[in-house]
Amino acid sequence: MPIRLILVQFALVLAAPVVGVAAQASGVPYWAALSADEVNMRVGPSTTYPIDWTYRRQGLPVRVVRTNQGWRLVEDPEGARGWISAGLLTRQRGALVVGEGLAQLRAEGRADARVRWNMEPGVVGRLG
Repeated sequence: MPIRLILVQFALVLAAPVVGVAAQASGVPYWAALSADEVNMRVGPSTTYPIDWTYRRQGLPVRVVRTNQGWRLVEDPEGARGWISAGLLTRQRGALVVGEGLAQLRAEGRADARVRWNMEPGVVGRLG
């Protein structure tokens, strides 16, 4: 089974309601997504710190690994870390297609289920 199919199936499983979601809301790490079309990642938790990276991918999933007042230390899908203002993140879970070639999004979490979409690497979407 191709790795991208496994990743898409895993993402679909995460979209289902889970008892542990309440625990995720109270601590770190947790998953979030960028809530704006343009988001600056800074080297420290304040606007006085330089911008290290500017994202232009609303919905891009990130992992929040630390909090500091109104700032979140996040890790992006490629492993880069930096600080983003909490107001530019949403708890709505995002997904990112990775790998090479088309990834098949199936109607169910089975390899023989009907293919609903063929997606290219880099496509960002919401889970749910």
